[in-house]
Amino acid sequence: MKAQLQIIVLSAKLKENKKNWFGPSPYVEVAVDGQSKKTEKCTNTHSPKWKQPLTVIVTPFSKLIFRVWSHQTLKADILLGMATLEVSETLKSNDMKICEVVRTLPLSAERDSTDVVGDLSVCLDGMQVDPETFASEEQKHNALPNGESRLNGDAAGRSSRDSSPSSDIADDPSLPNGHAVGSTGSPSPSSGALRPPRPPRPQRPPPPSPQRPPSSTASSTGSTPTHGSGGPSPETSPRVCVNGEPASQGSNSGPGSGSGQVLRVSPTPPRVSPINNGPLPPGWEQRVDQNGRIYFVDHIEKRTTWERPEPLPPGWERRLDPMGRVYYVDHISRSTTWQRPTAESVRNYEEWQNQRSQLQGAMHQFNQRFIYGLQDQLAPTANKEFDPLGPLPQGWEKRTDSNGRMYFVHHPTRSTQWEDPRTQGLLNEKPLPEGWEMRFTVDGIPYFVDHNRRRTTYIDPRTGKSSLENGPQITYVRDFKAKVHYFRFWCQQLSMPQHIKIHVNRKTLFEDSFQQIMSFHPQDLRRRLWIIFPGEEGLDYGGVAREWFFLLSHEVLNPMYCLFEYAGKDNYCLQINPASSINPDHLKYFKFIGRFIAMALFHGKFIDTGFSLPFYKRILNKPLALKDLESIDPEYYNSLIWIKENNLEECGLEMYFSVDKEILGEVTTHELKPDGGNILVTEENKEEYIRLVAEWRLSRRVEEQTQAFFEGFNEVLPQQYLQYFDAKELEVMLCGMQEIDLADWQRNTIYRHYARSSKQIIWFWQFVKEMDNEKRMRLLQFVTGTCRLPVGGFADLMGSNGPQKFCIEKVGKENWLPRSHTCFNRLDLPPYKSYEQLKEKLTLAIEETEGFGQE
Repeated sequence: MKAQLQIIVLSAKLKENKKNWFGPSPYVEVAVDGQSKKTEKCTNTHSPKWKQPLTVIVTPFSKLIFRVWSHQTLKADILLGMATLEVSETLKSNDMKICEVVRTLPLSAERDSTDVVGDLSVCLDGMQVDPETFASEEQKHNALPNGESRLNGDAAGRSSRDSSPSSDIADDPSLPNGHAVGSTGSPSPSSGALRPPRPPRPQRPPPPSPQRPPSSTASSTGSTPTHGSGGPSPETSPRVCVNGEPASQGSNSGPGSGSGQVLRVSPTPPRVSPINNGPLPPGWEQRVDQNGRIYFVDHIEKRTTWERPEPLPPGWERRLDPMGRVYYVDHISRSTTWQRPTAESVRNYEEWQNQRSQLQGAMHQFNQRFIYGLQDQLAPTANKEFDPLGPLPQGWEKRTDSNGRMYFVHHPTRSTQWEDPRTQGLLNEKPLPEGWEMRFTVDGIPYFVDHNRRRTTYIDPRTGKSSLENGPQITYVRDFKAKVHYFRFWCQQLSMPQHIKIHVNRKTLFEDSFQQIMSFHPQDLRRRLWIIFPGEEGLDYGGVAREWFFLLSHEVLNPMYCLFEYAGKDNYCLQINPASSINPDHLKYFKFIGRFIAMALFHGKFIDTGFSLPFYKRILNKPLALKDLESIDPEYYNSLIWIKENNLEECGLEMYFSVDKEILGEVTTHELKPDGGNILVTEENKEEYIRLVAEWRLSRRVEEQTQAFFEGFNEVLPQQYLQYFDAKELEVMLCGMQEIDLADWQRNTIYRHYARSSKQIIWFWQFVKEMDNEKRMRLLQFVTGTCRLPVGGFADLMGSNGPQKFCIEKVGKENWLPRSHTCFNRLDLPPYKSYEQLKEKLTLAIEETEGFGQE
């Protein structure tokens, strides 16, 4: 009695979740008799409307299952609620005719059917059944044991804790009779347990019933195992229909007592283990039922199984506690568990432990990053010249509590406070112009540094007033530590009181963090962060937040999400992926990542992976040059240089002001200027062509994503507060730097046209040894392009051709500046005549050059 039924999914009303800022993207799945149909999704709404027809094939006794899912872009879809509808009940309530019947079904949670999460409105149409036929079929349907014809997923949805046919899961279809052994009642196969009948074998005598061994502690009745053993009973078997008619309803009897019209079969176990002559674990016994099938009895746990038990892995032991419960002891790790271990589970656990140790190793290395030397962190106020706020007013003292938080003591009034008294009343000051920085002398007098012209002055560029008349002139010094202190000073001015709590689950870290960060007002993200991982006890005084930044940056910057990509095949710095639009919500995610990166800078936390130098320059609002292209695509850069240095007309090249771009296999043409596809590149306009191509390659093809990133970034931290940093300093601010091991550096350095004993090499390492860690980092940036080392140190440095060690090559004349090739980790060191000359030239190259190709 199969018929076609049209289901029109109308609408739904879902409970609102305050944690979900955008709302779910729901769609409906209809499942019946092995069929599954889905509607389209509605984006970001708690009141979706579909009005979408779905057609399914049903019987009068089918059950419709409606599941409402929320579409997720980066992970598995979430089940919002489900509802069921019996076709038979709908027919009875509508005179055996379903014609435009509208039903509103309550949606319940998956785990708790009493928890109503909304309702779903559907319209059913197109089914009519004869009442007499329905009544006769209903009688046949009810005559089957436990309603075996219901195949709407009830049996499929039922799961058991164990695959063995033990007494505590007697309704498992893998049981020989659906009951514990020793039961005397008639068999009752579970729903969905009907199997095809096995042909009878009248010539073969039935095997003898298995006997209980004398060692068994359970009582026995005759030759049948008792309920306690949980073994299969060979004396009962389910009956099936023959030729469409139900079998005889007589009681169970021996093989010779039944009539020839009753076909008795035993269900086949799901898997029958091959006979193994090896020894069984202690307490186990192998038996054979009357159909010749092998099963195994566990006399300790009093259960049976078709699977041959495996011995415990080496180092494991099974024990009983005082309450008779079985547990397992691992003598290697000195731990216990209730679950029986297998070789596979032990192997999986070891792999998990290995992955966990690798993550902890990466986290340990991450925690060792810093911005400037350890001595400066331990005593940041030891040198007053680098304190951007100057000395404290008279009667004030700065102290640190047991948790490392700084507070201030006012001795005249015997009071304490968290706020710095030097910053009170300064919150409304305007920021300095671009490229300016404020510092303080040893006496606390403010002066101003103009990084654009590289000079200092006591005149405030905002007001034109001098902070000191006829004061001594201060020499310009490029000081990264002073810049960091000044930046922290402004972050303190922008910070908000109190804290915000962010609850995230480790398994859904990306999505939870996205929902919560985007739900906060941007200024609330300037408050102190309080990160909470549910189920983990701990108070966040900085360590939990540091781990959250590490783990989340590892997730959001993962190239597998198609939001970012590696800058080159051998360059593991990141840049925006032009194909990110494959994710329809990619702009929302870029805005979220912009907020996240700004939070890392604002709160002084590090991220796991860094960006390419051109991307840092964009964050700093600095113009991009053609040489910036070399760091991310040397081949493309060299082709543009060839065009620049050669005559196009003599070479016979025909190019136009347009470029081809390939995104996900689709090639499209982009015009660099209006009607560029028809403008020929000539010797007169090729400089413009090169400039436009480089600009498009570096920024314009991802302009939409970049704007979304900066929209989120500026909401938390305006870009103007980073204006006095350069790209390499910003990388250190965001990613931190590690303590550089000089011995490891020397051990993994190779030389070309120099020897280890050459005087220039000896001078070079002498100069590096005299450097502090900050200058060593800048030297490493100058040669390799990044301040970060791989996990394996200098031995694992990567170049454009794969692993490439740090290299020093003899190139040029003594009046040349050193040059670097970041793609090959190579330093071109001229043959200087003295140590002082090498020190001067190398310092000038490291400190005063910016970008690529300068000499």
